[in-house]
Amino acid sequence: MKKISNDVTLLALIRPTIEFILRMTLGEYNKSVDEYADRLYRFIVKNIQDTEEARDIVQEAYARLWSKIGEVSAAKVKSYLFSTAYHVMIDMIRKEKHKTDYLEQMPENPSHHDNYSDLSEILHAAINKLPDIQRSVIMLRDYEGYSYDEIAEITGLNQSQVKVYIYRGRMYLKQYIGKIETII
Repeated sequence: MKKISNDVTLLALIRPTIEFILRMTLGEYNKSVDEYADRLYRFIVKNIQDTEEARDIVQEAYARLWSKIGEVSAAKVKSYLFSTAYHVMIDMIRKEKHKTDYLEQMPENPSHHDNYSDLSEILHAAINKLPDIQRSVIMLRDYEGYSYDEIAEITGLNQSQVKVYIYRGRMYLKQYIGKIETII
């Protein structure tokens, strides 16, 4: 047998075996449905406010995972599902409406003037006024608990962009809601 001269050559030789071992099994696919389907659905429905479309998007994400079951490792399934669902959602949104400039979407003086007693109702209304990308990253970070790196991987943005969108979204929410004393 020929002696292997360096680690790079060794890695190149064993990579196909490692990739074969890491492939997702049918049991792992079913486990991913049990573990992530509800979270994926919540993430999508909170972004688009349409339960039927959200179900379709989740179903499409799992259909794409099924078609790549031999290529996606079980360790990366969560990231793959959220990333796929996110991109399907964005494609759906783009088909429904044209994107407008960030400044055109923001009202000149956004604030909460109505008298509500339910803070979640106010927050829900404020989140719905955010641009799609800001709403998505805030939902992933604050509602689903993802790290900046995971959000970057899911959305295809870099970590700096994720932080900027989260910051801008939170500043808008803060300005929209106003002082907590006026709400209570």
